[in-house]
Amino acid sequence: MNKIFKYSFSILLVFWFSVACGQDVVQYVQPMAGTASATTAAALKHGSVLANFANTIPAVTVPFGMTQWTAQTQPGETKCIPPYYYKDDQFSGLRGSHWISGSCMQDYGSFTVMPITGKLKTRGYAATFDHADEIAAPNLYQINLKQYQLKAAVTATERCGMMQFTMDKTDSLYLLITPNSNYHEGFIKVDAQKGEVYGYNPAHRIYQGWGKSAGFSGFFVIRVERSIEHSGTFVGDKVFALDSIKNKADIGAYIGFKLNKGEKLIIRIGTSFTSIAGARKNLEAEMPGFNFEQIAAANKQIWQKALSQIKITTSIERDKRIFYTAYYHTMQQPRLFNDVDGRYPRFSSAYQTEKLVQGNYYDDFSMWDIYRAQIPLFEILNPLLVNNLVQSLLLKGKQGGWMPIFPCWNSYTSEMIGDHTTSVISSAYLKGISNYNATGAYQLLRHNAFDTPASKSDYLEGKGRRALDSYLKYKYIPVEDSVLDAFHKMEQVSRTMEYAYDDYALAQFAKALHKTSDYVSLKERSGYYANVFDKQSGFVRGRHADGSWSTPFDPDKKETYITEGTARQYTFYVPHDVPGLSKLMGGANKLESALDSLFQKNEYWHGNEPGHQIPFMYNYTSSPWKTQAAVHKILAAEYSDGPGGLGGNDDAGQMSAWYMFASMGFYPLNPIAGEYLLCTPLFDNVTINLKNGKTFQITCHKTGKNAKYIHAVKLNGKLMPANFIRYSDITKGGNLIVYLQETPDHNWANKPYHRSGK
Repeated sequence: MNKIFKYSFSILLVFWFSVACGQDVVQYVQPMAGTASATTAAALKHGSVLANFANTIPAVTVPFGMTQWTAQTQPGETKCIPPYYYKDDQFSGLRGSHWISGSCMQDYGSFTVMPITGKLKTRGYAATFDHADEIAAPNLYQINLKQYQLKAAVTATERCGMMQFTMDKTDSLYLLITPNSNYHEGFIKVDAQKGEVYGYNPAHRIYQGWGKSAGFSGFFVIRVERSIEHSGTFVGDKVFALDSIKNKADIGAYIGFKLNKGEKLIIRIGTSFTSIAGARKNLEAEMPGFNFEQIAAANKQIWQKALSQIKITTSIERDKRIFYTAYYHTMQQPRLFNDVDGRYPRFSSAYQTEKLVQGNYYDDFSMWDIYRAQIPLFEILNPLLVNNLVQSLLLKGKQGGWMPIFPCWNSYTSEMIGDHTTSVISSAYLKGISNYNATGAYQLLRHNAFDTPASKSDYLEGKGRRALDSYLKYKYIPVEDSVLDAFHKMEQVSRTMEYAYDDYALAQFAKALHKTSDYVSLKERSGYYANVFDKQSGFVRGRHADGSWSTPFDPDKKETYITEGTARQYTFYVPHDVPGLSKLMGGANKLESALDSLFQKNEYWHGNEPGHQIPFMYNYTSSPWKTQAAVHKILAAEYSDGPGGLGGNDDAGQMSAWYMFASMGFYPLNPIAGEYLLCTPLFDNVTINLKNGKTFQITCHKTGKNAKYIHAVKLNGKLMPANFIRYSDITKGGNLIVYLQETPDHNWANKPYHRSGK
């Protein structure tokens, strides 16, 4: 088959696939959303300068790909500074990035390619640009660099990238390639005869073990489609004829060409976390040729297929943009970590590799965030992916001896609080996502819940729950236990509450495996949140080892014993036992009053995850209509399609997953239970195409244009009195019809027997 026919055939396939999949939904994705500081009222009131950035990047990638390719306006790998800010006007290259989308962490193992024309220079080469010079889509980023009279573009496969540089004048073109090590490390080499540049950037840990080697590097191999005419290396502004350089600050290599106006230069780039050889294998397998348009078109169809799994019907184009942008953001991480041959870096080790028998290995789990809605979303959409995620977590636990709390950059971190790997694995097993050794999985999770490392060095590495001894001794964590060997050094009340939730999750796993003794013990521990609830004030509160309450106390002031918030906000973090919290408060009416007070005082902070379940908690009172009103308001106020359209760190897609669930009309307040609390769908119709070949459809019937309150719900034609649906209702396929009116229905699903968990 000749090349022209091959290309024409591939374009026909792309056209056929577009027709088969219906509407082009990729067009609705706005990669710039979240790259500017949030402008929402809640973010301005409760956030901070850094927290108000959603910290997403205009990533060119495929769903859950190894490497994201992005424009770079912020050089280096600095914590809380993403590679790209919308406010910037200095472009310094196209980066192969491992930034954790929406995080306040740091990039690692990255490298950057910067094109310049004219004379070679290795400092001060950033080009001024305007956003009108950019095109950003999930499958393609392009920028017109007027200063250099050239255009630069990038597209991607799972593990590889392709860049295309188009000359707007006849001139010399130089590509500057820089490993982005902040530790004055890294290696780069030019092999001009083979048309290759390759190198690596060693990854380092942050949080627990901060600064230590992570035991692997970001490796890259670049292949050029034409002969390299000029090449060399540099350190800062010093240029060398040497073909390689390593372990100095600001190192890089350059390759040069003479090109005519209109000519293009294409480079292919393989990436890997195991070796340069692994990067070469990935490149040969995924990107054997130099056809930029073909790769970009194929990438678009991957996104079209992924995003088309959910079809929404609405006349409001803005809402389509917000929804599909959110969907794109939920598919950035966890990150594919293995090469095409199954090799991946052994967890928490020193440059050792393992090889998978089947499936894929993933890392970068922003676990404090994504257990709430992002992973539950894919329990519905892609159970096989979730099974792979669980298997990856179990491999980490086996290889390191302890389940990681927050596994990122393939290391223990003990970042944030809680032990929510327990939630993810327990939830998956209870939903029938269980192609792994369940008993072995349970034992690893149990080890974290019941044991503390005997070795202080293991504990300092980040193994085991922080402050577990105090939690078991006092049945809460006293304010005297400052957990000084963790990044989050206090936060005792929040830590107590999140361990109680994790104990509940593990209790359900134990029950399913008929481990009765463990179930009884863990079930009791799941109620420990009550030990930091002060009935007199009606809020959770810091407590001393002698049982006395910490003073002074103001529920609306940030305290060291609360994680990133206030006592009023954190009081509602009992996703596993809302009826129990209601009872502590004095009954469902008191719970409703407490919720009212939070919203009336404008103390709800959507930009921080522990509050994400709060609006849905009215479904546990006699006023579910207040959930409908609150969620409707948050959808309108906290999300938009502009660069500042997210009200806080997106945290690997959790903020975006909340939007997706809430806008479709249901939310997993308790991810373990397999129950989703109902709210008002934003769209006229939602069709979810399940991997088992079935569909679940949600349709709204409105009495008027402004109808937003539920007055009846039918599931598969039968009137449904409950204010929640189950996982099995969705995965079996079917139809949910929601009838809406313009005024609250005070009688809909307002009795205790209508509520989730009964």
